[in-house]
Amino acid sequence: MASVHHFGIRYSVQILSKSNMDSGVYHGNAVTLKSVVVVSLVSFAYLLFSAFLVGFKADQVVLLLIFNCAYYLSAITRKFILGFSIFIAYWIIYDYMKAFPNYNYNPVHIADLYNFEKHIFGIHFQNKLLTPNEYWRINGRTFLDIMAGIFYLCWIPVPLAFAAYLFFSKRKRQFLLFSLTFVLVNFLGFIVYYVYPAAPPWYIQYHGFIFHPLTAGNTGGLVKFDTYFHVGIFKSIYAKGSNVFAAMPSLHSSYPVIVLYYGLKNRLGLVNIFFVIVMIGIWFSAVYLSHHYILDVLAGILCATIGITLFSLLSAKGWFNRIIDNYENLVK
Repeated sequence: MASVHHFGIRYSVQILSKSNMDSGVYHGNAVTLKSVVVVSLVSFAYLLFSAFLVGFKADQVVLLLIFNCAYYLSAITRKFILGFSIFIAYWIIYDYMKAFPNYNYNPVHIADLYNFEKHIFGIHFQNKLLTPNEYWRINGRTFLDIMAGIFYLCWIPVPLAFAAYLFFSKRKRQFLLFSLTFVLVNFLGFIVYYVYPAAPPWYIQYHGFIFHPLTAGNTGGLVKFDTYFHVGIFKSIYAKGSNVFAAMPSLHSSYPVIVLYYGLKNRLGLVNIFFVIVMIGIWFSAVYLSHHYILDVLAGILCATIGITLFSLLSAKGWFNRIIDNYENLVK
């Protein structure tokens, strides 16, 4: 009788679970009717607000498809996409910057930054004083064109891959700390973009020292990579840029610093050598490809250092750790 009784209870639980699944209502860690409503409303609001602010784009639909598919597919993918919502929020804010060009708030620095770069880091070549960007534009090599393109392709995939590694290797707290540091450094960079709008080196090559507010994004030296492989990878990437006049600081140079810091913190051994190579490669490529001055790169390194330091100070606060604890429980 006891066996039959236990079987009956187990069968009843299975029927109840199946009933909840059929009705679209889940409990505990899984999807609930309330969460379905919230996700649907947030998705609709995002599309509506984006269309109003920056115009409707296919990228917005793709982002929502990825988020919704991951959210409903399984418990693991749901936790993953909730964890990565930190990066999604960053991407959305970056995209919305198109609606608020920084040159509307402060004058764009073109000639003064160029001349200061030449004064500090100028290279004498053929009886002329050149910026390092100008020197490499004259003395570029196909091998360097290819390597610089490869390094520049790493600037977002490597941080995201590293974040995914931390998440799936059950280092979720480190994943959260890394992700929040990444976003904090970006916000610091965004502040500087608005305080000190700056034209990239390639701008002077194509437009001189005259300010043209509606200048489209440009691949700079990366056009050689696209041309060599007969592809339009970088052309499509830079056509979607939020603001041309956001060269200072170089966040391209900030990201690998954050990755290396957390790589060392998590004692990843030989993997950190790879992170060092990528970091130095991106720093060099930023200048070689005429996307940034050395001054921009140094500012990016400083921005990452300040962001990491500020976040370390925040991490020592009890209230901040409680927020991290709550978020960590959400993605466990």
